[in-house]
Amino acid sequence: MSLDPLPPGAHTVTIQGVLQRYHVAGTGPVCLVHPGGPGLGWEYLRMPYLERHLTLVYLEPVGTGGSGHLAGPQDYRIDTYAQFLHGLVEHLGVSRPYLLGHSHGGFVAQHYALNHPDALAGLILYETSPRTGEEFWNQALANLDSFPERHPDQPEAAGIPGAFRQTLAATDNESATEGLRAVLPAYFADYWAHEADLAPLRAGLRAWVTPMRAAEPPFDVRDKLGSITTPTLIISGAHDFICAPHWGRMLHDGITGSEFVLLQDSGHMGHLEQPAAFTSAIAQFTRDRSAAA
Repeated sequence: MSLDPLPPGAHTVTIQGVLQRYHVAGTGPVCLVHPGGPGLGWEYLRMPYLERHLTLVYLEPVGTGGSGHLAGPQDYRIDTYAQFLHGLVEHLGVSRPYLLGHSHGGFVAQHYALNHPDALAGLILYETSPRTGEEFWNQALANLDSFPERHPDQPEAAGIPGAFRQTLAATDNESATEGLRAVLPAYFADYWAHEADLAPLRAGLRAWVTPMRAAEPPFDVRDKLGSITTPTLIISGAHDFICAPHWGRMLHDGITGSEFVLLQDSGHMGHLEQPAAFTSAIAQFTRDRSAAA
């Protein structure tokens, strides 16, 4: 293994006796990237436009891909993911990197920022929420149930709400992966308008069911948001069914001095739907932090 932990490509490090795989791409200040899920392959979050501005370190979360696996579902907790994240930060030896967390990865990023207040140059909370629980899921499922009404000309749309519920109950990696691919259009403002470009992404999606089965209390840090002192950028998609803009604005209201960007033509995948606007917001945020340092 190279003594340099940051050359482009795939790398591994052992953290707490478990293999952690990560991928380096781009140039500029270092930004760790934690994908969503849990149990989702990292590749969907590849951001080539942003790699022109930042050195992105994409985590391949434990329990997925080439990273190691934990003993059972009960071990895949948000605090566990944050421990592996911190182990990677220490391995990289980079002073105060940036951290981008998408969706479930945003829960991990919030937990990390709360427990390591001086570790980061900036926090990017992308399509995420300060809480889950009954209200969160009721809103998400209600939004999903209205999805076919927004796409009456797409026969595939009618089956997506049911397919999503089936995916949540998947018991093996194959059915979880097939289910994820089936429901992918719901994560976009208009998947079918870009279907030709997105088809390879859909075909390559992978899911691992064990991390999805983690049983821990609903995530809720609303009463702690005021303690986040790291400069923070929050990005939400106007058509995101699962982490709706309401939750992004709640983060913005709770984190003092945070910035909020709403991508008007995006769902849950703004880095794919509006890559220029997405990249511009983050590039400006990191430039401002560098200028203030």
